[in-house]
Parts: sequence; structure tokens; C-alpha cells
Amino acid sequence: MALDAATAMLLILFKESTTGLYAWGSGSLAQLNIDAALRAVPVIVAVLVVAVLLARRLDVLGLGDDTAASLGVPIRSTRLLAILCAVLLTSLSVTLAGPIAFIGLAAPVAVRLMADRIGVLSRHAFLIPACGLVGALLVLLADAVLRAVLGAQAAASIPTGIPTSLLGAVVIVILALRMRDAGSARPAPSARVAVRSRRRFVTVLLVVAALLVATVVAGLLAGSLWLRTGDIALWLQGAAPELIARALDDRAPRVAAAVVAGAALALSGTVVQGTVRNPLAEPGVLGITAGAGLGAVIVVTSGISGSHTVLVVMAVAVGVATFALITALSWRGGILPDRFLLIGIGCGYALSDISTFLLLRADPWDTPRILTWLSGTTYGRTFADVLPVLLTLLIAGPIVLGLRRQLDLLSIDEDTPKIFGVRREAARLTLLTVAAVTAAVSVTAIGVVAFVGLVAPHLARGLVGVRHGRIIPVAMLLGALLVCVADALGRTLIAPSQIPAGLMMALVGAPYFIWLLRRSRA
Repeated sequence: MALDAATAMLLILFKESTTGLYAWGSGSLAQLNIDAALRAVPVIVAVLVVAVLLARRLDVLGLGDDTAASLGVPIRSTRLLAILCAVLLTSLSVTLAGPIAFIGLAAPVAVRLMADRIGVLSRHAFLIPACGLVGALLVLLADAVLRAVLGAQAAASIPTGIPTSLLGAVVIVILALRMRDAGSARPAPSARVAVRSRRRFVTVLLVVAALLVATVVAGLLAGSLWLRTGDIALWLQGAAPELIARALDDRAPRVAAAVVAGAALALSGTVVQGTVRNPLAEPGVLGITAGAGLGAVIVVTSGISGSHTVLVVMAVAVGVATFALITALSWRGGILPDRFLLIGIGCGYALSDISTFLLLRADPWDTPRILTWLSGTTYGRTFADVLPVLLTLLIAGPIVLGLRRQLDLLSIDEDTPKIFGVRREAARLTLLTVAAVTAAVSVTAIGVVAFVGLVAPHLARGLVGVRHGRIIPVAMLLGALLVCVADALGRTLIAPSQIPAGLMMALVGAPYFIWLLRRSRA
């Protein structure tokens, strides 16, 4: 995710030098000629030979580390060689056709399913080449379908990676529907957090609020033209010089958008983590923001006439429809948390690919502008963009705080809410609906920003404890602070050029995500 953000940042900053790379970055077969493929064949054959020679070791390794070690298989060297082969093959494929997504997931899944009927495919000596052949078949089918639907000329501008990603998203959803949910057995994400006093809560709340105010002021002052605090006072009185007034007229809505969108995403992430009891869940991972982004892209690329209201309505409608689809697919007498999370990930990938497809079909001159917006930016925002998010926060915040006791109980396990008389599924559905609407509306103010809904609740939980009555206000302030800082840094680090706030958040949030994964290995 961090490297994707860095790639998008370079595409935006050097758009004249990177024309065509956006399509290639989604997996395109139209970039190189056959000579490049022929030069890659000897390397592919050599790696395949090494992989087949490892087949017996991999078969034994599938029985478990202890069994493999007792049978004399060198576990570490076998894994290292296998991973090296995989990395070499992946690098070759990216060199030839860009990063074509999900073939590495879909092809092995298809072959392993066939192994139930064709037993020999369960052995890696046959499994590895079979996966290669099925992968080639899937890419060829995706390309053929694309050309059959769009025509040869139009299909040349659309990456083959888009239909393969849609296929991968379907595979993820199918696997999620087949899996056995472990949600009832998982402890709350805050199980290791110490009890915090009310005094500490008040202190943290005041400190974070003060930091937010300071960041807002710094965001108004910082930019290609640095201002002073007295300039803000003159601007508020309507007496600022024209240059200063224009600068603050541009910055004030941007800072306001960052604050309200950050608070909205943090509120949504807090609710999602509590209800599905997964510390790695957030609205961006669940595909809700991807759905809202698709709704906005439909408005922008289709030329639908109307005001900003149309964009807001479409973004919210598609975001909520995405949530409804994920809920319907994961419902088995109730929302199963693990299944809900995986189906959300699959739907998010599919919707992002549809957005990419619409983007590449639109006017190419609009591509950098829309890509910047999808990367999460406050550029060109007005107070009219901020108002829907602010109104949503004023409604959603009290609703979630009113349901804080139910959220506390839902975050423990599946049985505790029943013991205390809470209608578990009704409470979970209400809370997740509020989270989906809040996240969808935030997209209209700042685009698609990831990680805020992941990082802010974790920081709040570590600072003030496990009670959601305390987590929610602190998380909202932290979310506003994080996005405001990201926006201010994006506007000033390489001024007059700008880095979208969403990319800054991804560059910071991805290492934090990895750290959380390392902590949760047990």
C-alpha cells in the first residue's frame, strides 16, 4: 500500500513524463513487443526447473513444519528458494505486462479445486506447471473478453489487469463464503489495553484538542506563501490584502475539509473495529470508501449535469449500496465478522478496478485530476464540500455515543451482548450502517483516504482505554489531527507542487499497519 502510494505520487507529480504508466500500472499487454517475451523465456524455464526440483520438499512441507523437519527437509532453505523463485517470476511478469493482479491467487485456487477430482494435481511436481498453464489461460481469456466487449482498438487502452482483478475479487468473495468464521472466538482488539482513569481521559482530550487547534492554525499559515497569525486576524475582519485574502480563501476550506473528513473516518473506523472485533478493520479496507469513490467517479466521467449535490448523493448511494451488498453476502443469521471483512476486501478491489476502468475511458486530460482526487486531496475544496460531512458528523456522533454500551459489549465477544439483553444483530447493523454512511460522505470532502480509520482508533484506545464513550471523541480528534497534518505536509514539503493528503497518510499508515500485524501474530 505504501509503495502504491509512492507510485501514485510520482505519477501525479510527473504527469508529463509518465503518460501511459497509469494504465501499465494496472497490468497492460500492449506495452512491449514479442521480443521482450522471447528474452524472458529462458529465465522462466530455469526458474520452473528449480521449482519442480523443490516439488518433493514442498509436498512434505505441506504436512507441517514438525513433520517436515522429522523427515529431514531443510525448512528454512526450502522456503527461501521457493520464495526467491516466486519473486523472480513475479518480477518478470511485471516487466512484461505490468502488475496484473490476482492471477497468482485465482490460478492456484482453481488448480487446487481441480485436485479434488484429479488427485495427481495435489503433488507440486504437477501443481506448479498446471498453475502456470491456468494462469496463462486466465490472462488470455481476460484479454479476449476485453477485446470482444470493447473492440480491439478500445481494448488497447484498457489494461488486461482490470478483468483479472475483478476475477480475483470474485475468488476472494467465494473463498470468504466457504470459510468458517472465527469471530466468536476472537478477543476484542483492545484486550491488552490497561484501564485508564477519567482524569487521564480528560487530560488526553484537552491535549489532543490543543494540538488540533495548533495544527489548524499552522495549516492556514503554511504553503507556498507563508503567512503570519496577524494575517488570519485581518482576514477574519475582512481587511487582509488581496494576496493574503486569496491564499486564506483557498486554505481555510481545505483545512476544514481535512478536519471534518478525518473525524468522520476515525468515527467510522472505531465503529467498524468494535463491531467486527478486528483490529485491522477500517472503512477503506472494507471497500466502503471505494464504493463512494466509484459513485463520484461515475458523476465526473459520465458528464452528468448537476451541482455538487449530485456528486454527494451518488457517492453516498454507491457507498451505502456497497455496504448493503457486503452485509447481504456475509449474513448467515447475522453478520459474521471474518466473512464480512474478507468480502469487503474483495468488493473494494472490484470497485477500485471499475473506477480505474471508467477513468481510463474518460478524457485523458482529466486523468491526473481524477487520480489526484481518488488519492485523497483537499485541493479546490469549498465550504460547500465541507457542509455535508459536518452535518453527518453532527448526526452520527450522538447516535454512536448513544450506542456506546452496545458497542462495548459487541467488542468483547458474541455471547456477552446476549447475556446483557442487547439485540446483537440489530445493534451491529445499526452501527455499521452509521459507519458506512459517515465514511461515504467523507469521500465527497477529501476523496479516498486510507488508514485514518485504522490508526486513530488504535491510538485512542492506547491512550484512554477500552470504553468507547472515551475512545470515540479522542479518536475523532486524532483523525482530524492526522489528516490535517498530512494535508499541511502535502502542501508545503515540495511547494508549489503538492502531495495529496491520502498519499501522505498511506506512506505513514502502511508501516503502522505492518507493526500491528507483527503484534497480532499470536
